[in-house]
Amino acid sequence: MSNDENANDSDESTSNTAETGDNTTAAASNAAGNVLSKILEIKESNPKVFFGGIGGLVLVILVVMMMGGGKKNLPVKQMASLSIGQVYELKGVNTYDPAATIRLVPVPGSMAAYDDTEEEDRRGGCKHMPQGTKVKLVQVQEAFGKAKFVEVEMIEGECAGKKGWAIATNLN
Repeated sequence: MSNDENANDSDESTSNTAETGDNTTAAASNAAGNVLSKILEIKESNPKVFFGGIGGLVLVILVVMMMGGGKKNLPVKQMASLSIGQVYELKGVNTYDPAATIRLVPVPGSMAAYDDTEEEDRRGGCKHMPQGTKVKLVQVQEAFGKAKFVEVEMIEGECAGKKGWAIATNLN
């Protein structure tokens, strides 16, 4: 075989490959058209089956989506072991705002004390302490099962020597 014959053979094989690719594309579009026409035919002839099939498909997709993934546990704040007489800092566990304050209440577990809708509740009386305030742990009391309230005494600032109750998770 000469070089010219090899060149002609490669040209023919390239054109055959191109024709085969065109045939494959045409066959795929014909198959898609046939499937679509059969689906539309079912919609016209038997709409209950058509819409039931769509509903079943949606149901299967929802079940697959709701099955979830791995077992990822939510992060939980590890409470420091509390020792009476130790010095801690107040830290709000549910905020990233450094200007947020920690609410101190006069009685442990008094939920209504957290409702400070009155203007006077927001000011004075050492009720709202800034984060980072140094406090000394005076007493620990359990409430509502796992919840712990702690009585703390402020050891710095204008409220030094005053006591109040806070949630134990607010000690850092």
